[in-house]
Amino acid sequence: MGEPTNAADTLEVDAIVVGGGITGLQAAVDLADSNHQVLIVERDPSIGGKMIALSKVFPTLDCSSCITTPKMAEAAHHPNIRILTWAELDRVTREDGGFRCEVTCKPRYVVAKECIGCRQCEYECPVVVPNDFEGGQGARRAIYIPHSNAWPQVALINLDDCIYCGKCVKVCPTQAVDFGDVPRRVIVRAGAVLVASGYELTSAWRNRRYGAGELPNVIGPLLMERLIAPHGPYGKVLRPSDGRIPDSIAYVQCAGSRDASTGYPYCSRVCCMYAVKQAILLSGSLPLVDITIYYMDIRAFGKGFETFYQDAKAMGIQFVCGKVASITEDADHNPLVRVERKEEGGEITVDRHDLVVLSLGMEPAWKSDGVLEVGHDGYGFVDLPDDHVSPTATDQAGVFVAGTASAPKDIVDSIVEAGAAASRIVGYLRSIGWSVGGGRRPAVPGGEARVGVSGR
Repeated sequence: MGEPTNAADTLEVDAIVVGGGITGLQAAVDLADSNHQVLIVERDPSIGGKMIALSKVFPTLDCSSCITTPKMAEAAHHPNIRILTWAELDRVTREDGGFRCEVTCKPRYVVAKECIGCRQCEYECPVVVPNDFEGGQGARRAIYIPHSNAWPQVALINLDDCIYCGKCVKVCPTQAVDFGDVPRRVIVRAGAVLVASGYELTSAWRNRRYGAGELPNVIGPLLMERLIAPHGPYGKVLRPSDGRIPDSIAYVQCAGSRDASTGYPYCSRVCCMYAVKQAILLSGSLPLVDITIYYMDIRAFGKGFETFYQDAKAMGIQFVCGKVASITEDADHNPLVRVERKEEGGEITVDRHDLVVLSLGMEPAWKSDGVLEVGHDGYGFVDLPDDHVSPTATDQAGVFVAGTASAPKDIVDSIVEAGAAASRIVGYLRSIGWSVGGGRRPAVPGGEARVGVSGR
């Protein structure tokens, strides 16, 4: 159904999904297929989340965009789904047996229903700035569409970059540019809330020994994903400092996890496998490159993960068991990795590489403090009172969670949880007798709803 034409309207839905990544999209589609009205609230200008930026997924090496874009299209065109992008959930309170949700739609300065996605404004704009979607390596304009697979294909203007030259206004064939755009409020009445707000990478700044943000050739995993991707900023892997193709690449595992001094003592579960995946892809795109992965433990726990790991070793990728103490650089900006090698009697070596990737962990992307009354663990993830029995139920009736909002996990587990959460929401709505437009109605006779049970 897409975005409402009038964002000031009050919306009534069965469920509101916080987050338009792969988890939120899957849950929304499952709910919509069950004939429930769903609203997705996404804080970014496009749905798709982190997954749309990935090159391939592990351990199958399937194309990430080929999985994500059909799900984005399915959600965008489903008659039972509405989507608000570039929006923030401000407050959730209980009301009339359901929830009253206050949402702010941030101004795009482009009228969504008038924009046809022709990008003429983008081509005409004289301002060139680093592209956040490409990890700062590509370029974008002050007025831009986030990326080629974005939905909606609607431009927005970053006023911090704009020089107000007016060229976008003159070239727009539908007069969609509106510098007078203001934030708009949307009031949503919903029977249930699903938190699928995803993750952000742990802050590399908390471990300054590794030179993140200071050494140009020490980068994060999402930037490497974009460099590897065929639709990335350069179409090939280049060093940020000088644009040279690297001959030696290193991965530092647990750079953003399992370290109490940085505030991230937990394991993020996915770092080992995404490093192995990237190393395998790099071996294919750069056949002569030397790849070293410095690790403390390899956590290959999922289906096919151990085979994936062994395949990487067989391809000649070097795995060094050790703890990296620090990363500096030489005069040519080549990273120098100081590491204690555990399997060689604790020998301390300094290894030179052309490029180093820090395998950062996960932390929750959205803090619900002051917005939604739901419990959290000590690290900001949504707390699960009984995660073994009800892995999507929070401590608040009617509020559910799925994906990395509750704990670090991979894409497969997140999608499975999305389906589980949708099933629980269907059962909850039936148990309270919720219907769109009528609020609560008499509960299902006999008490609890019978979900997934056949019979008359």
